[in-house]
Formats: sequence, C-alpha cells, structure tokens
Amino acid sequence: MALSNPVNTKALQNEPVIGQHYLECGTEGCEKNCQFYCNLCHRPLCERCRDEHQKSPDTKNHEVVPYRQRKRQLPEEKCKVHQNKDIDIMCEDCQVPLCSKCAMQDHRKHALNDLETIYSERFTLCLDEIYKIHQYFLPTSQAIQKDVMKDTKEIKATMDKIRTSIKAEADILKSLVDTVTSDKIEQINKMEEAYIEKLQSQDATCKDYVSYLEDLVKEFHGYLSSTKLQNNTLIFSLVDRLNIRPIPETTKPVPPVFTAGQYSKEDVAKLLGRVTVPDTKPENREIKSTETASTHLKPTEKMKQEGEKSDVKKTLSLSFFVTKVREYTVLGVPNLTHLSQDKSGRFWGSDYRGTLVQIDFLGNQLHKIQTNGGYGYHTVTQYGDLIYKGNKKKVINRRTPKNAVTELIKTGDWTPISIHSSRINGDILVGMRKDEEANVIRYNKTGKEIQNIQRDNKGQKVYGDPHYITENINGDICTSDYDKQAVVVVNKSGQHRFSYKGQGSWFIPWGICTDLLGHILVCTTPVNVFYGIGNRDTVYLLDQDGQFLSLLLTEQQGINNLRGLSVDDENNLHVGQKDTNTVTVYKYLQ
Repeated sequence: MALSNPVNTKALQNEPVIGQHYLECGTEGCEKNCQFYCNLCHRPLCERCRDEHQKSPDTKNHEVVPYRQRKRQLPEEKCKVHQNKDIDIMCEDCQVPLCSKCAMQDHRKHALNDLETIYSERFTLCLDEIYKIHQYFLPTSQAIQKDVMKDTKEIKATMDKIRTSIKAEADILKSLVDTVTSDKIEQINKMEEAYIEKLQSQDATCKDYVSYLEDLVKEFHGYLSSTKLQNNTLIFSLVDRLNIRPIPETTKPVPPVFTAGQYSKEDVAKLLGRVTVPDTKPENREIKSTETASTHLKPTEKMKQEGEKSDVKKTLSLSFFVTKVREYTVLGVPNLTHLSQDKSGRFWGSDYRGTLVQIDFLGNQLHKIQTNGGYGYHTVTQYGDLIYKGNKKKVINRRTPKNAVTELIKTGDWTPISIHSSRINGDILVGMRKDEEANVIRYNKTGKEIQNIQRDNKGQKVYGDPHYITENINGDICTSDYDKQAVVVVNKSGQHRFSYKGQGSWFIPWGICTDLLGHILVCTTPVNVFYGIGNRDTVYLLDQDGQFLSLLLTEQQGINNLRGLSVDDENNLHVGQKDTNTVTVYKYLQ
C-alpha cells in the first residue's frame, strides 16, 4: 500500500522549508518567484506562467492552486495484477489502494477516492508535524527542561536557608533555656533566704524565752534557800511571782513544691518553628502557544516577491507599531458593518440594512446586491463564490464569479445571522437564532448539514447571539457573541474551549477575524459611557488559546464605532466603521 511505505527521506530533503527561501518558477528559463502550482503537471508557476498555463488549449482545464495548497505527487507504483497500470485510487470501503482496472472490476459499487489527494494531504500533515516539532515542541520542551533545572537549584537553595533557620532557632531556644534556668535558680535562692530569716527569728525568740525561764528558776531557788522569816518573799509576795509568761508561738514553715514542666518532643518542635508545604495547587508551567513561542513566527502563505531573488528568511512577527497604510471609500453604502475578502484584492462589504457591494482594492464598486440585512451575514469561498443571506430571511444563496445565483441552504425555522467559508476544507459555518436559542451549523460545500453545535458537555447553551463568525488555522470556530458578551471558541469537534470576556466589566464584541499566525482579532465599541473601562473602541488581539496579547487600535487613532474586520492576503487589517463608509487599512505584522 503506497501510504504505508516508509517516508522517502530524499524527498523530504528536497522539500522546501515553507517560507524559508525563494521558490523559483518551474517553467524552463523562468526564474521568477513561484506562487502557484499545477496539480496535474506537478509544476510550480509564477503569476505570469500561471496565466499562460490557463490560457493554453492543452492546459487550460488543469487545476492551478496557490503553492501552499498544492497536491504532493504520488509515488509511482504499478499494480501487481495489472502491471501496466499505476495505483492511483483508494477504496474507502476496503481501505485498499487500487489501479483503475481493479476499481472497475472488483470495487464498482464501493466508495472510491483519489489516492494522490489522500497522499498529498497526509504528506502535508507530516511536514506540518515535523515543522511544529522543530519550530515549537522541541524548543518549548527544552525551555521547560531548563526551567525545571532552575527550579531544582532554587529548591536546594531554599532548603539550605530553612536548615540554617532551624539551627538559628535552636541556638536562640538554648539561650532562652539557660536564661530561664538562671532566673529560676535565683528565685529559689531568694525564697530560701526568706525561709531561713523567718526561722532564725523564731529561734532567737525561743532562746530569749529559755533564758527568762532559767533566770526565773534561779530566783525561785533563792526563795527556797532563805532562812529569814521577816520580809520573806516566799511568805509575803510569792503570789505575785507565780505569773509565768506564756511560751511564745512559732510556725512551722511550708516548704515549696517543685512541679516538673509538662512538655514533649512535639512541644519543642513547635518552639523551633514548622516546615510546611502550602496547601496550594502547583501552578502548571507555562507552555507557550505555537504562535507566541518565538519572536519569528510562521510565514505568510502568499509572498509577493517581485524583482530580484532574495535568500533572506521570510517570517512574520507582531510589529512594535501599528501603521496606517491607506484608506478607501466604499460607494453605495453609508457604513461598513462586515467585510469579506474576495480574490485579487477584492472585498464584499455591507451595511446593516442589507446593501451588499463588491469593491476592488481602491474602493470602486463592481457589483451591488440588496439583501435581508444583518451583520456578519456573508462570506467568500476559496474559489471566489459569494455565500450570503439574500432577501429571503431563511435562505442562504451562492453567487459565482460569473454572477450565477442559486439557493444553497434552506435553514428551516432558524434565521442565519453569520456565515463563514472555511479556508481549511471549504465547509460553510453558519451562526443562527430561533427564539431564545442559538447554534452554529457546519455544512459541506454542497449545503449538506454535517455538524450542529448548540450545547456543551454539561448541557449548557454555548451561544446567545453569534452575530459574527470565523475559523482559526487550527480549526477552532470563533464567534463574536453579542448576548454572551464574549468571544466564544469551540474546537472543530464542537467542544467548548474558552470564552474571552475582555479586560473590564463590559465587553461588547463585533467584527471578528483571524490571521495566518492563529491570532484572533475582535473589535469592540462603547454602548454607554457608564458601562466601564472594558467597553471601548478598540481591536483586541488574542492568541489562539484566548490569551490577551495587546490592543491593536485605540480611540487615540481616530477610530469610532468599529464593526467589520478582515485580514487580506498581504496581512493587512481592514477596518469598517458604523458611522462612515471609509475603510481604514493597517499593518500590524512585519
């Protein structure tokens, strides 16, 4: 099977790194810059050779596309059954590559697809993955690895500081213990002195009393030994001498009692402080999106390199300054609420009341259509078809470059309010409302419904009023939702990714678009001066993950009541306003 073969490394080496060097036209003798590619001849073409290629009777029906949209040439492999036939068909039912004879003989009723288309898509996907790995995943992962090593050093330094702090705490505690011990010993010494002083006082009292008693005994012995009867104290005044003083009272001391302190290892640990890990969820390391990972970002798909050949890398990045390039007036409408980019620098512009005009890059009117009106209700396909809501409120029309108009989609009970044609696969994305409900429907190129996005995984309404809609380079569907007051973004599977609600209390989004770096650009405009700081005339620049990057335009640049936004093939931003039919063009990428 052709797709299961190993990748041809030589082919990869010959594959140019997109936007990194000058691509030459494949016409012999022509050295001009390659901008286009013939899928049938597998030949790169410059603009002049493309025109000649499409005018030639032999090649006028060949499919010529921009170089980035080219098909990759299918490796040649002969059928084992029909050895003179190349394998170039894929049977989707059997998942088997076939030649045309095998397809007619054995797979007549099966679903068959062009194998070269499948191979080209897968080949491009592989190149894109290789590009993303080298340009984003590897450097981002290496940056994270450096961040991890930096955190390791910081953790070790933090632990050393904590260890030093614990030792310092222990020294302080030891000093405090010594101080308290000295204080307590001194207290005991003073207590002992008081006890001894009191007891010594009692001892002196007792000695005095004993001395008194000894003297009294001697006195009484004197009385007993007297032989005289005249004036004998024993006979005449003994009664007065018999009143002995009472024994003095003394008190027994109450000795102090030592009560041991109540403490444990845990108590001491508390005194030395605690080492804890905060009960906080670890913050995820920042992983930069593919659009903001480096200063030099992905290159433009269309690089007009007229004149001399240059080998300088062609990359895009955000400019430090937003530069006003030019202005042009759109005749036939009083204001511009929506802009849809057409081929060759042409635009379709409309006002709210339903006038839709086609203009060239100078603002000259080429065609005019009267529609049912609204905001983001028209879009242009890669092939130049205008898809728009016409006079019938619930019908979406297709208008070809040759001005043939057909009804493409009937929306039933739902009213379409915003439309976008995918630059990835040509699907048509339609924002719609019905009473209080809103949704986004994906249709294929023929108008068949293939996806309905209305509620998220929790059953909640995703949309309120998706009056502008676009698609990002990663397949995300981005809507400007008036009722939700948010930029609502879902992935290509319809899963809600995020809703951006501005920087302040109010956020009223209008026109929305994306660029080929994956930025989301959305304009806002004041509704009432009392609504707050978040409600202003400006263009917000977000990355594809909804992170705010900058304000591209502000009121100081003379903008007022912004409505329509569109980025052209030269990466210039076209801005339409409610109160004027003048479109202002700005350059914000370099």
